[in-house]
Amino acid sequence: MLQRNWLSLIAVCAVAAPLISFAGPVDINRADAATIAKELEGIGPSRAQAIVQYREKNGAFKSIDDLRKIKGIGDKVLEQNRANIRLSGESPKK
Repeated sequence: MLQRNWLSLIAVCAVAAPLISFAGPVDINRADAATIAKELEGIGPSRAQAIVQYREKNGAFKSIDDLRKIKGIGDKVLEQNRANIRLSGESPKK
């Protein structure tokens, strides 16, 4: 019985592991769209491309809050990702 429970637990973990994602820090002033989409929650390929296009047209983001200027990025998405967003030249906050 105990062995069957362990096997069940292992099976559940194997299935769930790919669903668990850990976002990593990403510099929105340097990263390409694929990296932004991969590393930030709630940012898919089209929003990531919009971030890159905005940056190319308007220059580097000066503040994380500037991402609100991108259609579809609001307070919720910013707060989900604030700890993982970097700006060129900025040190991670402790």
